[in-house]
Amino acid sequence: MATTITPVLTITTSIAITTITTVIPMLMTTNKSPPLDHPGGMTEAEGAALYRLMTWLSPAFPVGAFSYSSGIEWAVEAGDITDAACLSNWLASMLVDGAGFCDGVFVAHAYRAAASHDEALLCEVAELAAAFLPSRERQLETSSQGRAFIEIARSAWNCDGLDQLVAQCDGAIVYPVAVGLVSAAHDIPLASTMHAFFHAVTSNWISAGARLIPLGQTDSQRVLAQLEPVVVATASRALQASLDDLGSATFRADLASLRHETQYTRLFRS
Repeated sequence: MATTITPVLTITTSIAITTITTVIPMLMTTNKSPPLDHPGGMTEAEGAALYRLMTWLSPAFPVGAFSYSSGIEWAVEAGDITDAACLSNWLASMLVDGAGFCDGVFVAHAYRAAASHDEALLCEVAELAAAFLPSRERQLETSSQGRAFIEIARSAWNCDGLDQLVAQCDGAIVYPVAVGLVSAAHDIPLASTMHAFFHAVTSNWISAGARLIPLGQTDSQRVLAQLEPVVVATASRALQASLDDLGSATFRADLASLRHETQYTRLFRS
């Protein structure tokens, strides 16, 4: 039996594989790490200043602010303030044209006099602020708060030069002067002090109104929010004002402060 052998032809095919590399440009952004001494973006001194401001001008700071209404109690009884809208309008006037603006001016000038160690000017500002009050109760309110603010600051937050600055004021140190003086002694920026001061004063006024009208917590916060641009503008104006710019045109609020002295039933001391 014959065997047939069939030759196998093997064909080898070479395939050239070309590798195509696509270069995709990438934008690399490098965030500069903050220095190790203030990893949160705030220096130790800035953090301490903020901490002190939040403490001193908190409603919990024991200066007795909750005891005073600045005449709001009489205004509620007289029917001038009946709801959140009335309260907002009343407080806006007090901030722009009344005690709010004037107290802000005293904060600024007391601060600058204390920071520059101008003892004569500091005494002049303190004396003028103590006399710039429309009623006996307002004088009691601001002098009591100023005294408490100074005493607590000296007891818990004393610093070099504070005792000497206080000693220069021969007489009562009213609240705005006390805030300016202590903040300057602790090297806390004036602008921050001013805005924190106005926030504290406005919050205390709203708290009094909330108890008297009365208002709920949400309405109280709405009033505070509505007054934000008024507070910011008044603070900026007070920072630029001279002592010659002092003046008040809130006659009804001044009258409320006077009438409160003989109000028959009352919750507040002013």
